[in-house]
Amino acid sequence: MASTKEIVSRMASKNKRVLIVDDVPRNIDLLKDILSEQYHVQVAKSGLLALNIIDRCLPDIILLDIMMPDMNGFEVCERLKSNPKTQDIPVIFLTAVTDPQHEQKGFDVGCVDFITKPITPLTTLARVSTHLKLAEENLRNKQIIDDRTRELDEALESAIGMLGAVSQLNDTDTGVHMWRMADYCAALARTIGWEESQVELLKLAAPMHDTGKVGIPHSILKSPNKLTDDEWVIMRQHTVIGHEILIRGEAPLFKLAAEVALGHHERWDGTGYPSGLIGENIPQSARIVALADVFDALTMKRPYKKSWTIEESFEHIQQAASTHFDPELVRTFLSIEDELRSIKEKWDAVD
Repeated sequence: MASTKEIVSRMASKNKRVLIVDDVPRNIDLLKDILSEQYHVQVAKSGLLALNIIDRCLPDIILLDIMMPDMNGFEVCERLKSNPKTQDIPVIFLTAVTDPQHEQKGFDVGCVDFITKPITPLTTLARVSTHLKLAEENLRNKQIIDDRTRELDEALESAIGMLGAVSQLNDTDTGVHMWRMADYCAALARTIGWEESQVELLKLAAPMHDTGKVGIPHSILKSPNKLTDDEWVIMRQHTVIGHEILIRGEAPLFKLAAEVALGHHERWDGTGYPSGLIGENIPQSARIVALADVFDALTMKRPYKKSWTIEESFEHIQQAASTHFDPELVRTFLSIEDELRSIKEKWDAVD
């Protein structure tokens, strides 16, 4: 009599779907006889039919004959492994050929094992069971990695938010400004052709552009009067201070953030600070942040000013092309007005 543990195990395995792909009916019948007591078995007599079945209902494991007409097993496996939806399904090849080159080809296209014909019950059951367990373990590990990666991403975003907030303790900006401006930067960078990985880095780096303000005296940041020449000398040092803080980080994110912090007050015509860089000598990341930062500042309501309309802000930016801003970036920025409006509406609902 079977134990409770064995019964539970059988019930669990019965929920597992095994897809048998073979063009020879007697091979299908033999495998069904071996597997159907423990697993839910599906069959396909060609590679194309197998792909159609898989598209409708993902199996947990596939037993795949290599030598089939029209589309052989290697081709089917390559298709499966190139699709993110099916790439993790374990594939065991069924073959009567045992030479090393044949096996190497199978592993190269992504199979996990071979069952050599003539097929025997014990070998078949053992290998199916083993690879189902391995697949479950791999899935659990991937989920753990995904969860921890998400936690790290959330922690990093929180840390960036706190770092940005420190720079604004003596300022009137809000946290919403940081992330809204970052979204503007991402939209512009993506439109001019940046790779998505770099867009995401810029989106995280942009909120740290004013980190150096932490080193500027409260009396200057909160001065109700127009700054004196000496006070402006100090104020302009926030770009250098921010760079000195952020460049200590070894990660690409902080290298990019340091670049942005140092260069976001440079101007296209060379009249900016701290280095008076001209044109394309200013890092493109800093040129993007400069434009997005000004646009967001113009459209924000502050204690000392009302918010400008998007139309008024666009007009100002257009007039500052080739003096303050990169003219090509301005042209692109103005061309994505609908996206910018959507970003603003999203964050206005939060603010």
